[in-house]
Amino acid sequence: MGNNNTAVVSAAFEQLKAAAQQKWEQLHSKPLILVGAATCGRAAGALSLLEEVKTELQKLQLDATVLEVGCMGHCYAEPVMVIYNEGFPTICYGYVKEGVGARIVRDYLTEGDPGIEFALAAIEPNDFFPTFQDFPRGVYENKIVMEQCGFIDPRDIDHYLATGGYSALVKALETTPEEIIETVKASGLRGRGGAGFPTGVKWETCRNSAGDQKYVICNADEGDPGAFMDRTILESNPHLLIEGLAIAARAAGAEKGYVYIRAEYPLAVERVALAVQTAKEKGLLGKSILGSDFNFDIELFQGSGAFVCGEETALIASMEGQPGIPRHRPPFPAISGLWGKPTVINNVKSLSYVPYIINRGAEWFRSNGTEKSPGTAIFALAGKVVNTGLAEVPMSTTLRELIFDVGSGIANGKNFKAVQIGGPSGGCLPEEALDTPIDFDSLTKAGAMMGSGGMVVLDENDCMVEIARFFLDFTQKESCGKCTFCRLGTKHMLDILERITKGRGKPEDIDMLMELASKVREGSLCNLGKTAPNPVLSTLKYFREEYEAHINEGRCPSLMCKDLIAYYILPDKCERSCDACVGSCPVEAIYDNEDRIKVINQEKCVKCDSCMVACPPQYKAVIKVSPPYKVAEMEQERGKK
Repeated sequence: MGNNNTAVVSAAFEQLKAAAQQKWEQLHSKPLILVGAATCGRAAGALSLLEEVKTELQKLQLDATVLEVGCMGHCYAEPVMVIYNEGFPTICYGYVKEGVGARIVRDYLTEGDPGIEFALAAIEPNDFFPTFQDFPRGVYENKIVMEQCGFIDPRDIDHYLATGGYSALVKALETTPEEIIETVKASGLRGRGGAGFPTGVKWETCRNSAGDQKYVICNADEGDPGAFMDRTILESNPHLLIEGLAIAARAAGAEKGYVYIRAEYPLAVERVALAVQTAKEKGLLGKSILGSDFNFDIELFQGSGAFVCGEETALIASMEGQPGIPRHRPPFPAISGLWGKPTVINNVKSLSYVPYIINRGAEWFRSNGTEKSPGTAIFALAGKVVNTGLAEVPMSTTLRELIFDVGSGIANGKNFKAVQIGGPSGGCLPEEALDTPIDFDSLTKAGAMMGSGGMVVLDENDCMVEIARFFLDFTQKESCGKCTFCRLGTKHMLDILERITKGRGKPEDIDMLMELASKVREGSLCNLGKTAPNPVLSTLKYFREEYEAHINEGRCPSLMCKDLIAYYILPDKCERSCDACVGSCPVEAIYDNEDRIKVINQEKCVKCDSCMVACPPQYKAVIKVSPPYKVAEMEQERGKK
């Protein structure tokens, strides 16, 4: 046992918990409406829905409560609304556009009509309507970190307390730091920020390091394009992170913690700041937490958006007021970190698992996933997938299951082409890799990496050369410039890719890309540089023929690279009386020929795609061709006829 008076700690906590549970029961004693208003929901109109529902309740003089909650992960269906109504199953509604929310509330709460036509699923099993678990997505999802996201008010600490929150911190206060570390080590929890380093080992190293002051830092500098896992947790359940950070501090021997958070996440900053404040008011942060001998405080530090500051030594430099530039390791931060003191740095997701591990045990955590990658992983599904959003699945779930069962496959009836996984420094994996299990080692072996959990799904219309150029352009711009190989090597690689996408590539460019990639990997100090070539190497490995088509034929097989395509109107499909394409063209490049067939002036065309979008689907007269000179050949063939 620890040095704390367990009776004092337990009594203080039980008092907080009892008050929170009473408040929670009162909340559910009448109809309760939850509106998902995290960033994704707000972008889809959730705040308007919130006001609409409140106005309707007032108009009907109904005694019901409306709460602004976070994101459940079903971002594709935003705005999302959940209604608890006694005597009925709790139902989640999706795509709740203007006018629909008021109608559902009116019909459900006054006439008993739950508006099934607007429902996504029921929340718990019933004989009335299927739950999320009855759909393919629910078969694979196993929510741990996301369990309460979208079901509690992130601004109300009592909601977190009433649903079991901070009980793991109490348990940690009643045991020794060494026992906490052993539990986390036994769980096999690996860092979810990308590197996959064992969390418990990092804590143990910090605890055993000499220092009169130690720190714990949450790395919430989520900078990957297409990634929004950390942001969602911070916006939807910030106390989970705070509890995990406090337990990490107790284990490591720290009394001061920081949340390094992107300033571009204003809602997350607001929610975390409020959570820290209310936790202090409840005695869950600060001096003598719950009457124990443990002192711990948290401060927010807003980063300025440098992607490289996701690397822990660059993050530390940023916090110290220095340029965000990585430092040589060793010494590692757990030995000499912030201001030269032993420092633990963990990702948002890594820390958010900790309360569950402390409460439920190491073996429970290991019951999910694989031997070397236990637990679950949270992925942000983005790109050409039908159901975009967040999904938490056990490690060992395959890419195919995640994309086609959880994500419902490829949007708009297109064919799958590749998935870019692991952030901008991840790899692009083709269809033959879809049965790869999702875990740290399998993804690395396939040519990608786990990263922080960003996943961009690509379809048949995506050019893999352009995709590699896009991601390399991002990492090249985000390079801090310290390492010559990263600074100049990635720029040289980017120049080559830009030439290839413009049809000016040379046969020797492929070998040059391979050589440069090898040098950048070997000569870079941090993982930004070491992994920056991954999109190029993986696309060369799996889609080399596309590079060769660009270089040898001046052709983009996916018809994506603007310099290698032209737009053409098929005469036999053009409806003479239709002027949709003419009206849509911003540069007046489309005109009628002598037969009143629409023709595109190739010299004026800016390849904006407007004509193709405007052409009525029953005609489909506008097509893209590559190489561009094919237009002249097609015109010649037409002339012969």
